Amino acid sequence: MDVGELLNYQPDRGAKRPREDDGGGGGGGGGGGEEDARDSRGGKQQKGLVGRELARLREAVGAVAGDQSPESEETSRDRKKILEKLMDQDGEEPEGEPVDESSVKKMILTFEKRSYKNQELRIKFPDNPEKFMEAELDLNDIIQEMHVIATMPDLYHLLVELNAVHSLLGLLSHENTDILYTVVDLLQELTDIDTLHESEEGAEVLIDALLEGQVVALLVQNMERLDEQVKEEADGVYNTLAIIENMAEFRPGLCTEAAQQGLMQWLLKRIKAKIPFDANKLYCSEILAILLQNNDNTRELLGEMDGIDVLLQQLSVFKRHNPATAEEQEMMENLFDALCSCLMLAANRDRFLRGEGLQLMNLMLREKKMSRTSALKVLDHAMIGPEGTDNCHKFVDILGLRTIFPLFMKTPKKMRKAGVSEKEHEEHVCSIIASMLRNLKSQQRSRLHSKFTENDCEKVDRLMELHFKYLEAVQQADKRIEGEKHEMVRRGEILDDSMEDEFYLRRLDAGLFVLQLICYIMVEISNSGINQLQQRVHQILNLRGGSVKVVRHVMREYAESIGDGKSDEFKEAEKKRIMDLLDNF
Repeated sequence: MDVGELLNYQPDRGAKRPREDDGGGGGGGGGGGEEDARDSRGGKQQKGLVGRELARLREAVGAVAGDQSPESEETSRDRKKILEKLMDQDGEEPEGEPVDESSVKKMILTFEKRSYKNQELRIKFPDNPEKFMEAELDLNDIIQEMHVIATMPDLYHLLVELNAVHSLLGLLSHENTDILYTVVDLLQELTDIDTLHESEEGAEVLIDALLEGQVVALLVQNMERLDEQVKEEADGVYNTLAIIENMAEFRPGLCTEAAQQGLMQWLLKRIKAKIPFDANKLYCSEILAILLQNNDNTRELLGEMDGIDVLLQQLSVFKRHNPATAEEQEMMENLFDALCSCLMLAANRDRFLRGEGLQLMNLMLREKKMSRTSALKVLDHAMIGPEGTDNCHKFVDILGLRTIFPLFMKTPKKMRKAGVSEKEHEEHVCSIIASMLRNLKSQQRSRLHSKFTENDCEKVDRLMELHFKYLEAVQQADKRIEGEKHEMVRRGEILDDSMEDEFYLRRLDAGLFVLQLICYIMVEISNSGINQLQQRVHQILNLRGGSVKVVRHVMREYAESIGDGKSDEFKEAEKKRIMDLLDNF
């Protein structure tokens, strides 16, 4: 063994989250709550790396020292110095000094000196690793020591003021990947979300400095050069993604900037890579879903990068096969969530249509695999609103009515087993039918209306059954809310707008939104020009003691709240259209 081999050693480094090949769980398959989710990601890593590293180096140096081959005196002296340094460091534990502002400043200045010295020696002796090996060990040690700063976020400003953040970012492109891993470890711990929330002021200063230094672009460049076939490098990618997740959770506004700095492109490339499923692919799907939440800029960027096709290709695997593990199921759900987010943007609806997304979702509904629940949700997002008109027509053309109405007539038991509530299933199905009634024209519209007349109007009977089910649920919720309001007034509390909004959200959650969709379908089919349908609706209302007034009240409330986020012109036109339908109900 020569010194070259010594310098190329790779320390055994653990991941921040338990990785699949370590037997660790991946999280969210089975509803374990927030604590379980946190455990599945792993907490802060125990810092046993330095001891292992030094022991391994000492062993390697000992092997070199025992080699009988002739060597120069200078090389012998260098090896001896390294061995002595390792022996010294592995000796007695240093006495724990109290960590305060002064000691942190001293630590940062030591780091700056060692970083500069290492850089200087690498430039001076690029082909002679023995010359800078000792400086590299010193640098690695001080970076490890700096983990203590992560326990004091109120001192983060010192990292910025003394230029340490800039220097750490510079080390992300260091030739020695071990230094890179050590820096990534440190940044991951500094940006730990719980730590950031301990001192908002310190966290803001640190995140500002990292973003100013183009941290995401640097991290993406580093992930590009890492080979995930090597365990240590795969762990490096994993921990890099943890830094990005921490920052995005603390400051959601940086998602656009991060996506534009190459992260979106890298994530899509990694997700579609033809390599076996692993913890990194799961994590990539999670980061992608986070980037797309409530962000039209990242949704547009993904669409421009043909990301809709990537998502559809990855999800097509689950058309006829269930995920093999809970971790793979979590990844599938993340990809479905990402697709639903993308479909909030009108331009992506066209890409989804051209990419035959409707055909894929329709097949998933027919195959009755685990993906069926999420496919229903995707169809709802693709067809809702005027932007979904083309998708509604295409869905009828590919015989989607044959798929959706059996799901309307009966909630599958498998869906209940998969943890999906009846309400959630019925909401998506009713929303899809309501969207088609709103958007379909000519022949496709006639085909939809004729579905309601089949088998002696059995679908109208089912619709009315759902109407009374959700009407009762909403009336019970209203009774509870009225009791709470009365109690608040008795105590002299003021019912402000925020309280009214909260009560309205509770009513929606209790089933008001589904009731509004059902009433809309009732009013639409009653205006279809098919007397049989209108008569059946009114007949069942009268038989079960229902009231046309109640339906009109629900629809007026729906019309008042419709079109949030749309233009005033759209809101007024839609409101007028609904009121005209009500006049003929």
